[in-house]
Amino acid sequence: MANNIGIIIEREYLERVKKKSFIITTLLLPVVMILFSMMPALIIMFAGTEKTTVLVFDETPEAIGNKLTDMSDLENPISDDITFIAADGITRDSAMRRDDVSGILIIPANAAQVKNPTVKYYSNGPIGMTTETTIRGALARAIRTERLLAHDIPGLEEIVKDAQVDVYLSGSRLDKEEEGEATSSMVSYLLGLGLSFMLYMFVILYGQMVMNSIIEEKNNRVLEVVVSSIKPAQLMMGKILGVGLVALTQILIWGIVIILISTYILPAVIPADIMADAQTVAAGGQATSDVDPDFLNMVGSLTSFVSLGNIISTILIVAAYLLFGFLMYASMFAAIGSSVDNIQDASNLSTWAVAPIGIGILFALYAATTPMSELAFWTSLFPLTSPMVMVARIPYGIPSWEIWLSLLLLVAGFFFMVWVAGKIYRVGIFMYGKKPTVKDLIKWMKYK
Repeated sequence: MANNIGIIIEREYLERVKKKSFIITTLLLPVVMILFSMMPALIIMFAGTEKTTVLVFDETPEAIGNKLTDMSDLENPISDDITFIAADGITRDSAMRRDDVSGILIIPANAAQVKNPTVKYYSNGPIGMTTETTIRGALARAIRTERLLAHDIPGLEEIVKDAQVDVYLSGSRLDKEEEGEATSSMVSYLLGLGLSFMLYMFVILYGQMVMNSIIEEKNNRVLEVVVSSIKPAQLMMGKILGVGLVALTQILIWGIVIILISTYILPAVIPADIMADAQTVAAGGQATSDVDPDFLNMVGSLTSFVSLGNIISTILIVAAYLLFGFLMYASMFAAIGSSVDNIQDASNLSTWAVAPIGIGILFALYAATTPMSELAFWTSLFPLTSPMVMVARIPYGIPSWEIWLSLLLLVAGFFFMVWVAGKIYRVGIFMYGKKPTVKDLIKWMKYK
């Protein structure tokens, strides 16, 4: 039996690993993901900005428009990409016919008195969200400055500015052996979501690969020949394990790439002074540079997380969830593939396998923001959702007993699903010409 399954595993594994598409995807996808993560910054850097000229009609007695047209009155101007021009000696009707300005701003007379004033803006063409936000910000600052001046208290504006404060949290874990270990909820959130979506992609992609392979071999009558020398259950397990090893190979290769990047590239990219400040902030001290403390905290947490020990343990845990989660769902896809004759019929039944995966990724989104909630805890234990939900919680450093309990239940769920799928598979591979229903699948499960 072991020899027969080994032959099937070897065939399924080598057939896919030797393909150029597998090699190209495995090597290029990490590079593509890095480029996509850098793309927003590159677009902002090289795409340039939209220049906007705004004609201002000011109806306020406080002359709020002057604070817009003379940006030197405002410390740290909102943007250099927007120019405000006072509409002196110009009628509103003639301004509406001008095409040399981007828009016309009309500030109502009660703008300084109304708590949340509405200001009319006429634009020549569509207005971008960034432009709208910038204009609103400039108006808000001008109105706030005017309201402070109305109190006639010398230096009030400076007093208010000095009173404004941002508090930065430098997180450390008390329940960890490493004293002062930096933590960042943003880093944990992003890593958790990334791992969850990666697992989601692998389970869907490779699970459907198993289903499509079985449908193709069933239509070619290959299965009828193979089952003459091997039991259907062995054939199913060989296919599932072979494809599962392909997925595991890919994620382990990516893990090696991540280790190389974190060991050699990341320390070279981050300047030494920023790294020193990040360590200072992580220890609860004050940074010497003007870099945002939140950013420094994220850097400290990220460098702590990508240490060799953390990366290896995370890769092994994610690989375990990928392997057993895939095996469980691939059993469902295999049962579906064996019971139909074409992809169209399989798409209807595959909803029963895809839906729990989709529900799992939804719970993972919730668990990534509230990892210690009861809902996140229980859904990370339930086998159908645990692969996606638990990997979203892992970057937060949850107790190890929860991971082991979740894996134990996932393995139990895998064996149960294989048992159910095997009963369907042994009947389904010999069924042709009939579109099965869920009722039929349940009937096949009861056959002895």
